[in-house]
Amino acid sequence: MSEKDYENEVNDEKISEFQSENSEEKILDTGDSESYESLEENVINEKQEEPETPEVKVIKLELELQEWKDAYTRKLAEFQNFTKRKEAEVNEMKKYASEEIIIKLLDNIDNLERAEAASIETKNFDALVEGVNMILRNLKNLLNEEGVEEIETEGKEFNPYEHQAMMTESKEEFENDAIVQTFQKGYKLKGKVIRPAMVTVNKK
Repeated sequence: MSEKDYENEVNDEKISEFQSENSEEKILDTGDSESYESLEENVINEKQEEPETPEVKVIKLELELQEWKDAYTRKLAEFQNFTKRKEAEVNEMKKYASEEIIIKLLDNIDNLERAEAASIETKNFDALVEGVNMILRNLKNLLNEEGVEEIETEGKEFNPYEHQAMMTESKEEFENDAIVQTFQKGYKLKGKVIRPAMVTVNKK
């Protein structure tokens, strides 16, 4: 072996040893890095698993309570606004509930005024009576359309829920508690007595 070949062989061995040492150092460095990351994760997990202090719990409960209070306040305000709107709508309906029937009554007043004017001009009072009778029929029809009905009295037995006794008489031709005379007619609105009939009742 020549001197030059010997030197080359020695250099190759040195290079191999150097590469081997560097590889081991890299492996150690990598292992140390992985160990550090694992240790850091364990510390974080331990911190997360630590129980909350009473002070923290109180703060969380106070925040949650405040959220509930705010939500309740908003809902209460919405309900109050809704109630006010509905009350305004109901008041508006009540205010003009009689509008339709008033318009119908005005039509009959117009007819009555026309009949009066015509009778004065022609001096024909029979026509006035006929006009008044026509208007009376119209008014009764109007009341019937609105659910108003007359309380029967003639030949009926006295009913304290529908009749009001103004006086009593004793007549043999009538049964006891029979209605003898009607002073003022009574009316019911959709089955409810709105004005009792004023009558004379027979008592034996």
